[in-house]
Amino acid sequence: MTRIFHSQDRRLAFDAILQRRGQPADREAVQAMIELYRSHPPTISLYDDAEAALTRLSDRFKLGIITDGSAVMQEAKIAALGLRTRVDLVVLTDELGSGLGKPHPRAFELIAKRLAVEPSACVYIADNAAKDFVAPNTLGWRTIQIIRSDGVYRNSVAPDGGAPQVVVRSLGEIDAILT
Repeated sequence: MTRIFHSQDRRLAFDAILQRRGQPADREAVQAMIELYRSHPPTISLYDDAEAALTRLSDRFKLGIITDGSAVMQEAKIAALGLRTRVDLVVLTDELGSGLGKPHPRAFELIAKRLAVEPSACVYIADNAAKDFVAPNTLGWRTIQIIRSDGVYRNSVAPDGGAPQVVVRSLGEIDAILT
């Protein structure tokens, strides 16, 4: 399932699982699997360098999170990681309305406004060059891509105007960039 999920046909992952098990295509079964997948409480943890960075940076900077995807699913991840109490603001783009996910600038504008930070003082750290850096680049933020050897988006390609300004392999590298 992981292989299917990370392929071009990720939207059909549950259909493919049913097919491989000799089960007929069943929209109700697929919909139930999708709902279970989106709403289950995940068992996840932060990378060690992310844990350390949150601890290290929270006293020095206002921290925010912008996340795409199903709000229910993203909220479950945020709860599992205990992030609401560790950052100043979380923006779930799914709650902003249709078409307002990354690379749309709305979430980035909200973060800067609600945290009362000038765009030129904002730094955005993310992993998906295909969509993460277009808006913050346009708004004048500094952008940093984290590329992990096991990262889902490690081979993503940036569109025009969407390349990060800096690439790191560990969040331990960002302190020198943020000074």
